[in-house]
This record gives sequence, structure tokens and C-alpha cells, in this order.
Amino acid sequence: MSETAKYQRIILKLSGESFAASGERGISMNEVVQIAEQIVEAKNLGCQIAVVIGGGNILRGGQFKSANAQIQEATAHYMGMLATVINGLALQDALEALGAETRLMSAIPMNNVCEPYIRRRAKHHLDRGRIIICGAGTGGPFVTTDTAAAIRSLELEADILLKATRVDGVYSDDPEKNPHAVFYEELDYKTVQEKNLRVMDSTAITHCMEHEMPIMIFNFQKSGNIRKAVAGEQVGTVIASKSTIQTS
Repeated sequence: MSETAKYQRIILKLSGESFAASGERGISMNEVVQIAEQIVEAKNLGCQIAVVIGGGNILRGGQFKSANAQIQEATAHYMGMLATVINGLALQDALEALGAETRLMSAIPMNNVCEPYIRRRAKHHLDRGRIIICGAGTGGPFVTTDTAAAIRSLELEADILLKATRVDGVYSDDPEKNPHAVFYEELDYKTVQEKNLRVMDSTAITHCMEHEMPIMIFNFQKSGNIRKAVAGEQVGTVIASKSTIQTS
């Protein structure tokens, strides 16, 4: 029997760092193409996919926090939002070179570059089989792209929020620094908050908890993991309500 999608619609959260080679900044098209190939592979299972992108490979707000930076924090957030659109353009071309139909949608209007993000229009594109790429976060400062991904997953009525990372899932500590760090296959939202596990920011976790939006944290660098996650295979850590975990 051929592999099919378990989820009809997913939000895939990609960090900006996933667009650069490990330890580097900027955009590596080799990295972007590899991600695009995995997304198309998952899309071909019959899943509707919306991608939310970070911009940390181009700009990180922390670089403006010194006393002599002379850039207001809100300004730095807007600069970061524009960086996500740059990443979105790179991913869009990579996807379309593979034959996928896409729409890049920005929460900050820039009509010469991409479409404005409008919820009903985004759902229409998904229903038409297009991969949508959501740029510019939520369009407002002081909100992370993790929170943007949580909000998009709720308003687009996704079945699950998939967060792609460079590690296999959630650990009790940094596995690269602590060889004794414990890997969690399943967690409930409260435990994530109580243990202060740095999987997503607290606002994103709260949104998902309040609306019981499941999250899977997984390693996108392992070839085929996006497809496997869409097919329902647990390839990382699942975060959900305690009742859902107990009955799974």
C-alpha cells in the first residue's frame, strides 16, 4: 500500500537558520533546495502545506541590543520580519523549480513582491493545492515567528504544527553540551511550561495549549523526515494535551 498523508493540512515552521549552512549566516541555496525537495515530497502524499519562516539567518534582534546600537527594539523586529520575506522568496523559487505551485503571502503588505496575507485567501490557495509561504510573522513587533506559526495553525485550521529543527526533538538539556540529556518522545503543554523547555516561546505554547493544537518537534536534516511526519510517523517529540497523550 502506498504511503499517504495522515494530516490533511499542516503548518511547517522553519527557522531562518535552516536556510544557512551549519554555523553560518545568509542563504545557502543548497540548504533551501534540500528543504524544498522534502516539502514537495510531503505535499505529494496529499497534504496541504503552509510554511512559516524565520529570519535569523539574515538578522537577529539581539545584535541591536547594545547600548550604542541606536536602533529601537520595535524597528529591529520589523527588520527581522522583512528578512523572513527574503527567505520566503528563495524558498518559493526553489519549490517552483521542482514543479510546485506556490504563493508567498506577507503579513506586511508589499504587493510588488508577494500577496498580502488574508486568511480566507490563504485557505483558498491551500484548497487549490498550492503551497503557501507565510512571511513577515504576524505583521507586528514583539512577537516571534514561533507565535506566528501557532496563530497561523489555528486560523488556517491545521491538523498539526510541525516545527523543523536541527535536533531530533525535545531534550531535558542541550544534547550537544550534555551527553546525559533525556529525550522526550511525548510531552503535555503544562510540562513544557513547568520545565521551561525551550522548544517554542511561551506565547506559542499557550496558544496551542488553549486550542489543543498538537505540535511535533523533529529534525528536518534527516532526509525524509518531513514526509514521515506528514504520514503520521513519530519522528521527534509530540507535544499535546495530557488526555490526547494518554489515549494515543
